[in-house]
Amino acid sequence: MACREESNAMSKGEPKYKRILLKLSGEALAGDSENSLDPETISNVAVQVKAVAEMGVEVALVIGGGNIFRGLAASAEGMDRVTADHMGMLATVINSLAFQDALERHSCEVRTMTAFPVHTIAEPFIRRRAIRHMEKGRVVILAAGTGNPYFSTDTAAALRANEISAEVIFKATKVDGVYDSDPETNPDAKLYETLTYQQVLADRLRVMDATAISLCRENNTPIMVFSIREKGNIMRAVLGEKVGTSVGP
Repeated sequence: MACREESNAMSKGEPKYKRILLKLSGEALAGDSENSLDPETISNVAVQVKAVAEMGVEVALVIGGGNIFRGLAASAEGMDRVTADHMGMLATVINSLAFQDALERHSCEVRTMTAFPVHTIAEPFIRRRAIRHMEKGRVVILAAGTGNPYFSTDTAAALRANEISAEVIFKATKVDGVYDSDPETNPDAKLYETLTYQQVLADRLRVMDATAISLCRENNTPIMVFSIREKGNIMRAVLGEKVGTSVGP
């Protein structure tokens, strides 16, 4: 059964959004573990996603693959860029299957859809089918990026969010928002509460890459950036509470 049908009713308020796209970095699934994937971290995030889905919110996810393989880094070391990016896209499929398994173990119905054919383990991405899955209360994981080299999973998140008419993109990372410099190396780094798309592009802030930000700007798709390490942040964001940094017009 779908997540919302399994619900014991987590009544924490009325959700602000009906349909969201959650972008998870691959590193977020690794947690503090030295391994590529940390089962406890994945399970904790899955519980948060299930809680949101139980409220009737339609949820799609795009998960990065940087904890396993980074195509851009491999290309810088001399690997053919197209081959490296294809390997990176396959890494996102691995992460997506791991997260699918975690959701299913928490009795949440989920579908993984890929941008290129992997028929034996996932459905191909078909826009109308993805929307129909969400309308039935299933969580949808959109894997393999855009299916094309030279595009990041940030761009894939922006593209898919607009294709499925998501009201907002939640980017859940290892930091609690967008800073003017790296907070891990600069203790005086400033946290932004709100930003415009133009500010992000002009100041080259590390929110999402320029292609993703431009796509969101053209379609007025808001972005919220917050820490996945703080439990309950996804729920807070869905309820419209102030978390992390908001990026919009």
